Amino acid sequence: MYFRKAELQDAKRLAHVHVHSWRTTYQGIVSDEYLQSLSVEEREGKWTQILSGSHDTHVCMVEEDEIVGFVSFGKERSGEFEGELYAIYLLKDHQGKGIGEKLFDIAVSGLKKQGFNTMWIWVLKENPSKHFYYRYKPVLIKEEMLTIGKERHREEGLLLNLNEKE
Repeated sequence: MYFRKAELQDAKRLAHVHVHSWRTTYQGIVSDEYLQSLSVEEREGKWTQILSGSHDTHVCMVEEDEIVGFVSFGKERSGEFEGELYAIYLLKDHQGKGIGEKLFDIAVSGLKKQGFNTMWIWVLKENPSKHFYYRYKPVLIKEEMLTIGKERHREEGLLLNLNEKE
């Protein structure tokens, strides 16, 4: 297992991880109809755009060509805060092995290198993995309603101080 910066040719494999991790993480939270409608091909196009831009994305490789997780981060998009965790996803079979923690640490280090002391995160209130962020003592700044498919879900806006790890 090793970690590296994502490259443009990783778009399809990132899309695969993105779609399949959504289907397992949000099963029972987001409608099955919506989860099954997610398309690797559609996500591949989005990842091609992202990887061509200014996001900093890193992947976890378990074999030479198998991406099992990724993290994407950079400057906070609204301009209200410093850094932002855009996405962190890991295939279910690889969870509980410390990979997510390592990906998160890559984001924290990367944001600190960019001169940021805080990280903004949007997370679904029902996300079973959100406890992951609590070692940085996040402050709940705001909540918003988000439409996913035909359903409304509460999303929490958390601010983490990158210098205040438990």
